[in-house]
Parts: sequence; structure tokens; C-alpha cells
Amino acid sequence: MKTLQPGDTVPSFTTVDQDENIVSSSDLTGKKSIIFFYPRANTPGCTVEACNLRDNYKVLRDKGYKLFGVSADAPKKQKKFALKYDLPFTLLADEDKSVIHAFGVWGPKKFQGKEYDGIHRTTFLIDDSGNIERVISKVKTKDHAAQILEEI
Repeated sequence: MKTLQPGDTVPSFTTVDQDENIVSSSDLTGKKSIIFFYPRANTPGCTVEACNLRDNYKVLRDKGYKLFGVSADAPKKQKKFALKYDLPFTLLADEDKSVIHAFGVWGPKKFQGKEYDGIHRTTFLIDDSGNIERVISKVKTKDHAAQILEEI
């Protein structure tokens, strides 16, 4: 697994959001962005993380950042997740894992003694030129917004 690092350019991608609108890397140009990758919608850790970001969304937006969550869930599942928890930001449905692979967040994981491949919970802070400024790989789901705010 080769995760993108600060100084790298955001890779070219196209996928759909929870409303099945097409979203591409070119939509990030000219805007500061936060892209956070999470394993699965509606799971305990992912819900805690998304709700923490929701509760601090205005602060992040006021700092000039646009927020995107990404998982391999289908648009319908992302939509249910967004509606259930009143998430104000865009959720990308990367079913073919092309965005996940491009950012280098897919790889071996361990849970309860079992090894498997999956999405590594990782957040990228991106400048308005499309370059990665910071990478947070040790995400604290309950306090992720504070982690991000420390970095910006």
C-alpha cells in the first residue's frame, strides 16, 4: 500500500456521490478540501467519525474547506447514511475502489486476530491547487474534527 503523502497532487478521479451526481478531481480545483476515507457507512466507528465532522462542519467550512467522505458503499447506502445522521457534506460512493486505490488507502488490515484487505481510515487535507498538504493516518473517530483543526 502506497498512500499519497504531503506534496503529492490529488490523482485524477471520477465517481458518484450519494445522490448519483458525478464528482471528479477537477471539482476540487480552486477550493481547499478535506477528503476522509472510512471503511463502511452505518458502522459504529464510521458513524462516530461522521457525526463528529457533522457537529464541527460549520467551523471547517468557515475555515474555507469543502468536505468529502469516501467509502466503497453504493450511492443508496451512502444516501441512507447521510439522511439518517443529517450529514451536510458530500459522500462519495467508490464502489469500484478506484478513488480508494488512487489515494493508496486500500491494504492489509487486522481485526480480532483476522487479516483481510480493506480501507484504512485516512484523511487528506488538500490545498486550492489540488496538492495534498497533510495526511492524518491515525484518525481519532470521536475527535477527528479537532485533529483536522490542529493541522490547518
